[in-house]
Amino acid sequence: QVQLVESGGGLVQAGGSLRVSCAASGLTFSRYIMGWFRQAPGKEREFVAGISWSGRSISYAESVKGRFTISRDNAKRTVYLQMNNLKPEDTAVYYCAASTSVGVSSRTTLYDYWGQGTQVTVSS
Repeated sequence: QVQLVESGGGLVQAGGSLRVSCAASGLTFSRYIMGWFRQAPGKEREFVAGISWSGRSISYAESVKGRFTISRDNAKRTVYLQMNNLKPEDTAVYYCAASTSVGVSSRTTLYDYWGQGTQVTVSS
């Protein structure tokens, strides 16, 4: 059974930092593209960042470029999202997802497995 478990969310002031993690089990982690998505109340789920199995191909949403960094540790079967200079508009539930697609994609439909999400709240 595939499980993706996010952790590390919380409440932070604007300008602060958080690192969220996603631990995977039940799949050959090193063969999957991993992505981070987020969903704010009343909004659609949106792509934040994605990383290829090797880590050599990375993609970010324009809204987080220069502030967020995605990384992965295949030995630990974990993907991370380091979030710096957080803004109130970053407030959302953050989800990790796993995909067997050929390249890093921002499309939710190309991701096969999803975690339950972790809440990130940024106060102004």
